[in-house]
Order: sequence, then C-alpha cells, then structure tokens
Amino acid sequence: MPENEPEPWEYWLYLPNDPRAVTISRRTLRLILTMHGLIGLVDVAELLATELVSNAVRHTKGPAALRVRWSAGALRIGAWDADPEPPEPPGPLEEVPDAEDGRGLALVRACADLWGWQPLTRNGDRGKYVWCELAAA
Repeated sequence: MPENEPEPWEYWLYLPNDPRAVTISRRTLRLILTMHGLIGLVDVAELLATELVSNAVRHTKGPAALRVRWSAGALRIGAWDADPEPPEPPGPLEEVPDAEDGRGLALVRACADLWGWQPLTRNGDRGKYVWCELAAA
C-alpha cells in the first residue's frame, strides 16, 4: 500500500423505519467523509446514500442500516433492509427524468462506478444489501 493511501475503515449506522432516517444518514455520511478527507466525494456519495436508504425505508416495514466503507481507493456505500426480495432492476435514466418514483436505482447506476445487491442476514433477520462504489478521483 502506498504511503499516502488511507487505511481501510468502515462505519455502520442502524436506522429505524422512519422517513427522518434518510436525512440522518445523509448528514452522517457527510461528516464521515469530511473527517476522512474525502470531501470531493461528498456530493455524489450523499445522492447515492439518499437513494439507497430512501428505498430501504420506503419499501420495507423493518429496520435498515447504512454501511460506509473505504478500502483500496474505493468508497462503498450500502443499505441493508429487512425485505429479502431483490430490488427492481433500474430502467434507463432518460425514461424517468421527471418521475417522483422509480428513478432511485437508475440514478445509482448512472452515478456509481459499480452497484449491485445481495441477500443478507443481519441479527437473525433476512433481508438484502444494496450497494454502490465510487472510486477516488
């Protein structure tokens, strides 16, 4: 690892099923990235986290969690929720520019370098983890 490469780190923020969780997660993410000197990623990372956490809170009835991880020059942002059903595949962003619903994962796909999902069990609850990555510029 180069001398100036930051050490890997990871944060989890557990969230109730509450619309305010989206704002709390966005502001927490901004603070984490600022404190780790990654201010250049904040705006896009906030957009991505907002979409992921919003989907987790809006489309499920249980708790959710935001995970933020830095490793090997990439920032991974993910949201866990208690619904084991896979997310709907995103459509082309051009088809939903003014829609109020259905553009979250299309924005994630358009803005992130990578994205995906996987089934995940957390504290005995089945669910899924939807994630995306941003490479440091």
